[in-house]
Amino acid sequence: MKINKEGYKIITTSGLICLVLWALIYYFQSRHSGVGLLITSTAILIAFWFLIVAFFREPRRVKIHDSDLVFSPCDGRVVVTEVVYEDEYMKREMLQISIFMSITNIHMNWLPVGGEIEYYKYHPGRFLIAWHPKSSTENERTTTVVKMNNGKQVLFRQVAGLIARRIVSYIKVGDKVNQNDVFGFIKFGSRIDVLVPKDSELLVEIGDPVVGSQTPIVRLQK
Repeated sequence: MKINKEGYKIITTSGLICLVLWALIYYFQSRHSGVGLLITSTAILIAFWFLIVAFFREPRRVKIHDSDLVFSPCDGRVVVTEVVYEDEYMKREMLQISIFMSITNIHMNWLPVGGEIEYYKYHPGRFLIAWHPKSSTENERTTTVVKMNNGKQVLFRQVAGLIARRIVSYIKVGDKVNQNDVFGFIKFGSRIDVLVPKDSELLVEIGDPVVGSQTPIVRLQK
């Protein structure tokens, strides 16, 4: 299993903390009879550390390129499909698809479309529960707009949640990007909003599971 670079520091730090805790517990139990506490605590610490490692696993995915389709930017489940007025950059009504990432999902983020990065902005903010209606506008988040080669614009937001307190994005304005390349990471879950032209054909429904870079969520009108 390959580990994403965003996990190196956290995995190392959590491993050292677990090791120190185990040493303290070993020292404590060695002064008392019985090994039950040591066995139980060892199992718990190992399980906890492997759970941290699993958060940062990096899967191998086939890269799909189709300019008519918008792909899911992350693993998770669809929680919103609605027409909204986007007032940060696009200034018009757009179809929004929001995908919630649980702590058990892959946490990498992929570009839903290819083209040129036209707009990018990081917004500090709150840490409301990710499926809260106001999380898209009040939580810590990034906003990115890609202008495709056909002139269409697609906006997407990485949104922090109650547990996710670290958003990573590797892109900047002016970058030429390819569909389904990795563009970022959200540590320990949260959600991504994708906003597309209002006349696009929706290919998913609320509750549907999606796989990042593999599941088409929208078909763009020509």
